Amino acid sequence: MNPVLKTLLAHRSYRDYTDEPVADADLDAIVEAARRAPTSVNGQAISLVVVRDPARRKRIAEIAGGQAWIAKAPVFVCVVIDFAKTAAALEILGEKQVIHESVEGFAVGVLDAGIALATISTAARGLGLGTVCIGGIRNDPQAMIDLLGLPPLTFPIVGCVVGHFASEPPVKPRLPVSTFRHDEAWHGTPDAAAIAAYDAELLDYWKAVGRPDGQSWSNGTAIRYKRVYYPNTRPMVARQGFTLEK
Repeated sequence: MNPVLKTLLAHRSYRDYTDEPVADADLDAIVEAARRAPTSVNGQAISLVVVRDPARRKRIAEIAGGQAWIAKAPVFVCVVIDFAKTAAALEILGEKQVIHESVEGFAVGVLDAGIALATISTAARGLGLGTVCIGGIRNDPQAMIDLLGLPPLTFPIVGCVVGHFASEPPVKPRLPVSTFRHDEAWHGTPDAAAIAAYDAELLDYWKAVGRPDGQSWSNGTAIRYKRVYYPNTRPMVARQGFTLEK
């Protein structure tokens, strides 16, 4: 199989890391891969903050709700929506940036951050390293902004742990492809039987990895989606200058 496809199809989240450092050359290659990733209209409104200091990683673990693997692994990469960078370029031209005041602008930032995140994860896995994506930094965006010294018109949207893994978990099952692939036009939501079958498969997975507390997909999704689980995101987005008025 093509090695890139093999890496992508074997995706899993690693939460068990050794203390072995990530080589500078490997980290540089991962960052460069993310820098080369596509961005909307080549705006490149994304920056990475690479955190290796143990005290800072420990603090990020606390901010993200006590995720110990952030403190354990040697590298944490924060993906930042960065319209301060683009505003500086427009200012040189005597122009005023307004894209950050729109839903479109923030959507572009989130999309490009997701592309960068996927690139970081894939590049790291290609080098034999483990990763796990961290959305929990949005639990307290202000704390992340303060810790990383982020200016207005930036937002710490997501992060990624990178390190040498101590153990390899099995690949987590997904909903069937029929619920994901829609040929020519959208063909509807999954039926009750498909959801029930996947719920049972996921519960079996949790038992196999020693997580008897693991939820079925429908229950786990309901716990999170019946509320706004990171309510600080919206007010902090506005405080950072993303008014979303246009």
